[in-house]
Amino acid sequence: MADERGSIRMDDAELAAYLADRRILTVASHSADGTIHVVPMWFVPEPDGSLAMWTNGRSQKAVNLRRDPRITVLAESGEGYFELRGVSIAGRAELVEGVDAVLAIGRRVSARYSLDAPDEFLRYQATKRVGIRVVPDRVTSWDHAKLSTAAGSGGSERSGIA
Repeated sequence: MADERGSIRMDDAELAAYLADRRILTVASHSADGTIHVVPMWFVPEPDGSLAMWTNGRSQKAVNLRRDPRITVLAESGEGYFELRGVSIAGRAELVEGVDAVLAIGRRVSARYSLDAPDEFLRYQATKRVGIRVVPDRVTSWDHAKLSTAAGSGGSERSGIA
C-alpha cells in the first residue's frame, strides 16, 4: 500500500465519533526534571475541537502545565492488530481558573460520566480545581480496521507488527 499511514487516518467525523466514545485520555506533561508525567483523565470533547478536563489545582499535572503548557494526550483501543484505533493530540494546555469557569467544566464532566453529583459538591470542588483545555497543534489518528478492508482478505497476509 503506497500511503498506508494516510489510509488508516481517521477523517474529522470519525475522529469526533471516536473521541465521543472514549472514556479515558492518557495525559502527558513535562516534569521539572525533564521526565514525562503520565496520568489517566476523564475528559469532555468540546465543539471547537479542544478537549476539557478538570483536576486539583495542586496536582502534579497542573503544576507541570503552569510551568510548561506543552501537552500530549492519547485515546486508544483495540486488542488485535486490525482492531487498533487511536488518536494522539499534541498541543498546548490552557489552564482555566475562576470558580464559575471551572464549575462549567466540572458540570460537563459530571454529566458525561453520569456522576449525578450534587451541584453544591461540584461548586465546592471547583474552588480547589483548575480546568485544562487541550488546544491541538498536531493530531495523529489511526484505524487499523481500514487495513483489513483495503487488503480485501481480512488482512491475513500482514504480520501483525505495528
